[in-house]
Amino acid sequence: MNKTLLKKRRNGLTGNLLSFLDVISSGFGAIVMLLVISKTGEPLRVTEARERLLDTERQLAAQIPAVEMDNAAKQARLDEITSELQALKAHRTALTRQARVEDEKALDQRALATIQNRLERARQALTEEMQRLLAASRRRPDNTVGGVPIDSEHIVFIIDTSGSMQRIWPSVVKKLEQTLNVYPQVKGIQIMNDMGDLMFDQYAGRWITDTPALRREVIERLRLWQPFSNSSPVEGIEAAIRMYGGRRESFSIFIFGDEYSGRAVQPVLNTVARLNPKGPDGKPKIRIHAIGFPTQYIDQGIGVTGLNFALLMRELTAQNGGTFVGLRNE
Repeated sequence: MNKTLLKKRRNGLTGNLLSFLDVISSGFGAIVMLLVISKTGEPLRVTEARERLLDTERQLAAQIPAVEMDNAAKQARLDEITSELQALKAHRTALTRQARVEDEKALDQRALATIQNRLERARQALTEEMQRLLAASRRRPDNTVGGVPIDSEHIVFIIDTSGSMQRIWPSVVKKLEQTLNVYPQVKGIQIMNDMGDLMFDQYAGRWITDTPALRREVIERLRLWQPFSNSSPVEGIEAAIRMYGGRRESFSIFIFGDEYSGRAVQPVLNTVARLNPKGPDGKPKIRIHAIGFPTQYIDQGIGVTGLNFALLMRELTAQNGGTFVGLRNE
């Protein structure tokens, strides 16, 4: 009885163990199948993705010619617009230049009319001072106006550098060169403009030794020399006398100019007479000469500032032992 019972128990245990193994084997097989199925589907997805990328690439490649044509058309239009813009700018520049020229012509005509009116009024109504000076000038003999005298071994040139003189600057340079040629050799030279500004700042208060090299340098600098000017030689005259008047040696001043923009002549004459008094022999220590350039002539006449310059220089040179040379309008 016991043997039978034991056999039954063994048979039951064996059946249960087999059932458990079957279950495990089935689960493991299912897992293996899933892995196999998963690995089998992955290359398919990669292939599909590659095909989609190739399709996209083919579509984009097909669009390239159209895009290039569109870009070429836009570039051609841009070039056309750029050319039109450049042409418009050139046209605008030409119109602006033409308008400026016309405005300058109109301004010149108005200025000329104004100057002519002022000149006519000046001719009709000379001031009392001008009438006195003109009368005194007419009483002097003609031999007071002649060539440039050789009268000193030290020279100061005072040159008007205003705009009106710049218009005839080559003539100014030529006249200075001719004046220097009148003096083959001097002991000292100084160059300043009508404001008293020195051409050679390092020689302020000193004489520049005269040499052929110096004369060449003076002419070369003068060609490009354009310091500010107020169209009046008064400041330069006073600066020259104050700078060199206290020295023992005498010297001559040469004034190159065309205008006097001041209001009165007599105060200038009084100031120069005080700065350059006459010595015991009745002669001033400093001789003043002047060369007048004909930039102020208008319709066979002379402008007001030009007339003032001529009157001032005539009296100034006469009172200071010099000569005034008025150049003709050529």
